[in-house]
Amino acid sequence: MVEEVAEYIKEILKSIAKELGCEIIALEVMPDHIHLFVNCLPRYSPLYLANYVKGKSARLVLKKFPELRTKGKLWTRSYFVSTAGNVSSETIRKYIEEQWGKEGEKN
Repeated sequence: MVEEVAEYIKEILKSIAKELGCEIIALEVMPDHIHLFVNCLPRYSPLYLANYVKGKSARLVLKKFPELRTKGKLWTRSYFVSTAGNVSSETIRKYIEEQWGKEGEKN
């Protein structure tokens, strides 16, 4: 997910967050995954949010970029959720923003 696709995914995720009344604190679209740190209303379970965001974003992305369908599913069923209770929101935001530097270390 690079260049035009990555930018479109960011737009979609911001739109979905606004629709749900959630605030995006940090967002990074990596080539093979996404880091999304959000503050959402407690009425939404993490499972609901993950499924809703993945489902809606996949439909919109694949509509605009149908060539991505040939590569299989856009998103896997897996996701990671954690609370920010033991660290500050700023710490998590910095961690997400620094992922681009770490991505280069793996290669």
